[in-house]
Amino acid sequence: MFNSISMQEFEQKWKREKLPLVDVREIDEWQSGHLDGAIHIPLNDLSDAKEKLNKKQEYYVMCYSGARSAMACQQLAREGYKVTNVMGGISAWRGETV
Repeated sequence: MFNSISMQEFEQKWKREKLPLVDVREIDEWQSGHLDGAIHIPLNDLSDAKEKLNKKQEYYVMCYSGARSAMACQQLAREGYKVTNVMGGISAWRGETV
């Protein structure tokens, strides 16, 4: 089981504190713009790259619209990770990207 958060709620939290964010979009999507400080792990690489994550830490997971991040959250939560899906994804993000 995993939590979900609206983009509006996420943006408010992001402004107040440094949130651990995992971006599961493909490399070309990542290169076109991402949130500064995000960890990039494409969804297709998640099984092999999840050792980059700490099971004791909560992570917010984002993709383009929220569908792939929900799949990533489902997979990670099954394996004991604490994750929250950012609904709407980067397409709903109103802030700056790098």
